[in-house]
Amino acid sequence: MSFETFGQPLLTFPDAEKSPLGIRAKALVFVDPRPRQLREELEQLAPRSISVLIRGETGSGKELLARHIHRASDRGGLFVSVNCGAISPTYADAELFGYAAGSHSGSASSRAGWFGSANGGTLYLDEIGDLPLPIQIKLLAALENHEVTRVGATHPSPVDVRLVAATSIDLAQAVAAGKFHERLYHYLSEGQLELPALRERVGDILSLSEYFLGIYSQRLDLPVPLISEAAQRVLERHNWPGNTRELENVIHFALLVSHGDETLPEHLNLPESLTQIEHQLRLILGNGSAAEKEALRQLLSRLEMLP
Repeated sequence: MSFETFGQPLLTFPDAEKSPLGIRAKALVFVDPRPRQLREELEQLAPRSISVLIRGETGSGKELLARHIHRASDRGGLFVSVNCGAISPTYADAELFGYAAGSHSGSASSRAGWFGSANGGTLYLDEIGDLPLPIQIKLLAALENHEVTRVGATHPSPVDVRLVAATSIDLAQAVAAGKFHERLYHYLSEGQLELPALRERVGDILSLSEYFLGIYSQRLDLPVPLISEAAQRVLERHNWPGNTRELENVIHFALLVSHGDETLPEHLNLPESLTQIEHQLRLILGNGSAAEKEALRQLLSRLEMLP
């Protein structure tokens, strides 16, 4: 679902309050040049049938991009999301490709597996680099041959699945280290999307902040506060190691602890040494003694001499 905030395009989950609990980012905007280019590439890839590899840091919104690719395609099947890091190495084959009835103890019925569940739709494999190498080989065969053989089955079953994979690591380095299948990497490389970290798209921060304020204000039945100029500077200067998910948590917290009609820097609970230094300097310039101001001038003169 697309919205507008600050007049800018915003991509979110439909029914955001019902979005999967495991998701790390529920909204993306396309304000800075790099995200705008990303959106153009996304719109070009979505209608095609090729597999897509999304690279980006944890919490930056990779699954949201994958879901948008699925919605923008003509595939009528399900979007099936799988965290590869949570797949048991022992049962990875059965979990991904399914198993036939009676293939192991307690399996009176068959199961389609994640691949079968995504038949006609999109299979999203998050952190695909965590898949064991033997499973990577079987995955490549399933993608190339459009069929899977369930554990315990004697014949393959046809499948029509589009793969969208995501990774927070450089898979080329994993290939060089022998930890990722080279042919699978090249298969995925035909359609690649690079999702920049939030700190690399500063122009997106305020739009996302306004969006999260609106969402949580509505959910908690609270008035929507303004974000003060000082708070805006804090938000734009923060490094955001947790990306969009961290920003969402910070805005949620600020809404709960703020009072009045404005969000201030102290409501954000962020380490913001530069703003604190600026605040102290302004206090000295405005209310400090002559000796304090002179000491400040000498300090600034020494700083100007630094290389």
